[in-house]
Order: sequence, then C-alpha cells, then structure tokens
Amino acid sequence: MGDVLSRRGLTIAVAESCTGGLISHRITNVPGSSRYFLMGTVAYSNEVKVERLGVDAALLEKVGAVSRDVALAMARGIRQAASSDIGAGVTGIAGPAGGTPEKPVGLVFIAAVTGEDVRVERHVFTGDRAAVKRQTADAALALAVEVAQT
Repeated sequence: MGDVLSRRGLTIAVAESCTGGLISHRITNVPGSSRYFLMGTVAYSNEVKVERLGVDAALLEKVGAVSRDVALAMARGIRQAASSDIGAGVTGIAGPAGGTPEKPVGLVFIAAVTGEDVRVERHVFTGDRAAVKRQTADAALALAVEVAQT
C-alpha cells in the first residue's frame, strides 16, 4: 500500500470502529509511512462519529452504526478532517456478542473515498474477534490500494 501511495503522491486518513486502530497500526508499522499517512481515528462510540467525523446523528438513528451509509460518512468525514486524498471508514460487529439476525457478528462495511471515487464493500467475516478484525483490516487496506490506483 505504501508503495502505491508514495508513487502516486497520495495521502490517506482512516476512521475505524470495529478494528480499534488495527488499520492505523498496520499502516504505521511500515517505515516511512509518515509520507502518506496523515491521521487515524478510532470512533468507537456514536458520539465520536458525530462530533469528530461529522456523521449525521439522524443517519445513525435511522440505519444504525453498522451500515453502508455510516461507513461512507466516516470515510468522508476523516478525509475532510485530515485534508487527505483518500479517506477510509470501517464499521462492523467484531463479536463475539452484539449480532442480530439482520446484522450478524462478522458483518462489516468498509468505505474508501477520494474526491471522485466512492467505494463501499459489505463483508460477513468468520472466526473469533481477532480474526474478524484482521480480515477487516486486510480488506480495508486492499480497498484503499484499489482506490489509490484509479
């Protein structure tokens, strides 16, 4: 990921919920990541999503935190807050509790945006909490690379 961002002269910021900072951790584990990584925010509570990322409280009330629309709002909010080229947002249910028939454990929405490109993915990952977080981080990083290459 870092090679693609560096070559293209792009920056990224990440808003994480269910991954708790794992994506930011993985990005910053790479030497030289300060050239392209501007900011990471763990927005675990709805209040932080609203106050720090500008997610509409009415949207959260209507569709819930674990939704396509909230992941997209998080990505847009962090991109604006950091003035980055790419914003990524992740929200989901890592488990082991918290799932419902409509929103099961492992359900994750990942969004990546630029000024022109908007992508949102829905996944239902399996495994324990650590496995869901790891799979989510992998998918988010892959989506960010995909967006950076367009």
